[in-house]
Amino acid sequence: MSGLLTFALGLIALVLGAEALVRGASKLALSFGISPLVVGLTVVAFGTSAPETTVSVSAVLSGQTDIAVGNVVGSNIFNVLFILGIAALVIPLSVNAQVIRQEVPMMIGASALLLVFILDQRVSFFESAFLFALFIAYTVYLISQSRRQSATVQAEYASEIKSSAKTAWDGKLSVQIALVIVGLALLILGSRWLVAAAIGLARDLGVSELVIGLTIVAAGTSLPEVAASVSAAIKGERDIAVGNVIGSNIFNILGCVGAAGLASGFEGLAIAPAVVTFDIWVMLAVALACLPIFISGREIARWEGGLFLGYYVAYAGYVILAAQQHDQLQAYSSVMLSFVVPITIVTLIVSSVRPSKS
Repeated sequence: MSGLLTFALGLIALVLGAEALVRGASKLALSFGISPLVVGLTVVAFGTSAPETTVSVSAVLSGQTDIAVGNVVGSNIFNVLFILGIAALVIPLSVNAQVIRQEVPMMIGASALLLVFILDQRVSFFESAFLFALFIAYTVYLISQSRRQSATVQAEYASEIKSSAKTAWDGKLSVQIALVIVGLALLILGSRWLVAAAIGLARDLGVSELVIGLTIVAAGTSLPEVAASVSAAIKGERDIAVGNVIGSNIFNILGCVGAAGLASGFEGLAIAPAVVTFDIWVMLAVALACLPIFISGREIARWEGGLFLGYYVAYAGYVILAAQQHDQLQAYSSVMLSFVVPITIVTLIVSSVRPSKS
């Protein structure tokens, strides 16, 4: 089987697996009387982040830690810049007050914590355990918090879940259990194919596995988030489109890196120097940039979505040029520093003084 075919089949298996897992688990939870809001905040969020987790753990077990960590960092950058950029171009995205008050600071805090942990170019077993413990604690907190939510919020999540999986064939308990099992199996199989193909592509293209993890694998494993956010934006569920991305980023750092680090054993996760000196800082900067843009007017305007998308193209271009040690890398870096950075500062200033919605 060729590398490209294996890669394509791996992506298809991941997307289908995530869809089956979310559909089956959501219906199963509702069948047992679990709150629709709890399902939305936990099962659906876990499901869209499942590809990142399975790929990272599979990469660790295969000895490819660069793909494991690069996948998470690249996915988080891709989620905010590319997915929110595309969704905002479809329709300006409103941002729920809870997302601004709670989820965005949590994403920033998780990003900063990961930065501190990898400064020594390694995430130890105990640091991984701490991340995973935070993941569990955050999930428990969401469940506890959801029980105090208003009936309006409950109805919003109920509508989102039921409209995405409202068919007669999956109403039976046996079907729901089968969907969960099939979804998990496809995720595991797809992750193995994807990691194997990514290693082959890296060798064929003459670039590092880290670059493949930061770009191709990161974009591929984020397909469930792309589908969920763009679909939500088209249907007018604009706050859900934003919440899905922010929630997935939190789960990626705490759950995915935590699980991958635990899978690595007491050796911990080795981190490539390029991640420490560049990519993790980009991930943190992207998380920080969300706060003033989200607060201003409590929406992501179309022009801001276009800006996000342009930034992702610029970032991907830098990663590719740096990997190849291209002759134009210095010129490209100069343009980024003298043109893109000032525009970013001006944008954040303009966004912060824009009148906010009541």
